Amino acid sequence: MATIKELQAQLADLQRQIAETTQREKADTIAQIKRLMDEHGLTVADLTAGGGKRGRPTGSGGSKGTKVPPKYRDPASGKEWTGRGVAPSWIKDKNRDEFLIQS
Repeated sequence: MATIKELQAQLADLQRQIAETTQREKADTIAQIKRLMDEHGLTVADLTAGGGKRGRPTGSGGSKGTKVPPKYRDPASGKEWTGRGVAPSWIKDKNRDEFLIQS
């Protein structure tokens, strides 16, 4: 059975190997990215174009924050609901046709 000192030496050697392998893999990845950028004529500015915003691709069903007119109204309180998201308590489990706003 190995001693603590032997195991610690093995651990130190493995940690060194991990650090070297990590550094080598990062360098290889950077080289691959640079090669692909050269091959496709890309610059760093191309990678950050659009302000780095992430979201739904175009044509995926709309964009966040789009205002839509209300579709339903509670006659008792006058509260309105677009029909999107979680149904409010005043319409939940009821026939929605009764609350439709007439256009």
